[in-house]
Amino acid sequence: MTATSKNRRSPATILNKAVVYSLLVVGAIIMLLPFYYMVTTATKTSDETFTAELVWVPRNWKITEYISAWKADRQNASLGLPVTGELKKLFSTLWVNFADAWKEDRNFPWYYMNSLIIAVTTTVLQLATSALAAYAFATMKFKGKEIVFMIFLGTMMIPGQVTLVPNYVIVAKLGWIDTYKALIIPWIASVFSIFMMRQFFMTIPAELWDAAQIDGCTRFEYLWRVMLPLAVPVLVTTGLFSFISGWNTFLWPLIVTNSPRLRTIQVGLSSFNQEFGTKPNLLMAASTTAIAPLLVLFFIAQKQFIQGIARTGLKS
Repeated sequence: MTATSKNRRSPATILNKAVVYSLLVVGAIIMLLPFYYMVTTATKTSDETFTAELVWVPRNWKITEYISAWKADRQNASLGLPVTGELKKLFSTLWVNFADAWKEDRNFPWYYMNSLIIAVTTTVLQLATSALAAYAFATMKFKGKEIVFMIFLGTMMIPGQVTLVPNYVIVAKLGWIDTYKALIIPWIASVFSIFMMRQFFMTIPAELWDAAQIDGCTRFEYLWRVMLPLAVPVLVTTGLFSFISGWNTFLWPLIVTNSPRLRTIQVGLSSFNQEFGTKPNLLMAASTTAIAPLLVLFFIAQKQFIQGIARTGLKS
């Protein structure tokens, strides 16, 4: 009797879950709606873009349109009439705006290459420097360790705009303006990444270090062979954050670069908006191609990303 009553769900429990799931669905719709609008606008024709009524589903997204185009081609072929290729034309409208956007601005390949170089390089260097610093803060004992760590955390509260001018002056005096050095070197260390890794390293039992010492491991060997393999989820998490930050950076590349071929994708989109803002379908196509690498990267690494977030900070 008791087991049966436990298995039964009370009306209050069912109602609570229904409310929670309803709120989650509404929240998901609100967050996905701008993305859906961007993608659909990127595939709209000029007529659909500038129509008085908002077109939620473009013609090239409707299965019925493809069926009608296929039937029209089949009918013309059966009657011996010239096949107009309606189905092929309909398919081509899906990506014609993407091709036109890249044709309008010939520097888009450079924007992508620059963003990729900056994002990958800063991510790799941030992971290297953050792992070393986090290892020191988590496992090594030295005087003033907690004070130094609190100072590190305190720098996270300083807005980036405060250090923008001093950083620019330093970069200018070093002669790095309009070079990859200015775009990469100032961002090879991240306090947030250090904090994430330090919190994870603190969850690893100290007994592993004792056992490693018996086997003759140095501190660096222990970090490389023991701690980093265990920290793959948090490495992926911090790596994703670093890559996204490097890919989305806008203000700093805008002020330290002069030549179009050193611009990042975000600066390129801003320039594209100024020149072709009257063509929303082309602008949305360019924006969709800019966000696509981040979506692919997240879907590939989402399992490790979720594990890294869940495991970080379990131990104080």
